[in-house]
Amino acid sequence: MTTARKDLVDVAETRWYHCISRCVRAAFLMGKGLEDRKLWIENRLQLLAENFSIAVGGFSVMDNHLHVLCRLDPEDSLKWPVEEVVRRWIAVYPPRTLAMNDPKAVQIWVNQQLQDLARVEVLRERLANLGWFMKALKEPLSRLANKEDGCRGAFWAARFKSIGILDTESLLATTAYIDLNPVAAGVAETPEKSDHTSIRQRVQHVQSQGKLESLKAACRGSVAGSKAAGNVEQDLWLVPIEDRRQHSNANIRATREGMLESFSLGSYLLLVDYTGRLYRDSKARMGAAVKEVFERLGSSPQYWSDTVHKMLGSRDLRGNFFASNADSIRKLALRRGKRVANLSPQPS
Repeated sequence: MTTARKDLVDVAETRWYHCISRCVRAAFLMGKGLEDRKLWIENRLQLLAENFSIAVGGFSVMDNHLHVLCRLDPEDSLKWPVEEVVRRWIAVYPPRTLAMNDPKAVQIWVNQQLQDLARVEVLRERLANLGWFMKALKEPLSRLANKEDGCRGAFWAARFKSIGILDTESLLATTAYIDLNPVAAGVAETPEKSDHTSIRQRVQHVQSQGKLESLKAACRGSVAGSKAAGNVEQDLWLVPIEDRRQHSNANIRATREGMLESFSLGSYLLLVDYTGRLYRDSKARMGAAVKEVFERLGSSPQYWSDTVHKMLGSRDLRGNFFASNADSIRKLALRRGKRVANLSPQPS
């Protein structure tokens, strides 16, 4: 029996959710000759992340499915003035009869919507809701693709899967898994060359900021390189890998919440590169910088290798929640009155 989404998504348990959506009948509806649909999803994800109170920590768009790592920030939506709520909504769903490039016409339309404050509050709730986020991502592409193909019917399978991420190591493993999907599928040789992934966007953004050499030095374990590349992700639409708010001072302001404290983008790229080589070649050189990464994580290369290998080798990730240790799952099961087997995703 299908579990209601409200029972799967609970910010009291976790703000992080790995969402997976597949094309109907696993058809390659975004494959060869249809790559523009992947780019459309990338652009749409950025638009949604800028207007929903939901942040995107990672994504990969494959030929017949899609992965998105979302962080729910419902408290942000409560701070928006009512006019901002309406403007965010029409940025996502522009009214057909409204000339969006006419500021005067837009203001008149917004003022009309503000007459119904109950409706505005409904929109505020939608802009904080994971189901509406995924609907706003997928449904427009279905219509565009059907129009392009001259057909009717479903583009996506009925429901998207959401897996709650319960701890730091499982969050890191999920992010790496998402970025390594093209490598695992054999469509990319290295993670940074994987089109339509968050890791490629991160590397391209660093390059556009002129910090690529600093990042390369950081990947080699250079402290100076890591500091030089420090705040480079503060103006990227994706959630920064490193949460640098504790490093803010009068000269450098890092106001955006990142994924992991004291874990830099350079360390993440180093870990993903190591993991990609391990998966592709069944071996990878364990340099001093990689060893330091595992030491800071409090993890072991063997545990990390086993976890990511199982995920990348799986046809489907099972369960509704993911944790790096059984204790987290047991505690969640007790709180929810569920069997542990129903909560812990085991790659098939």
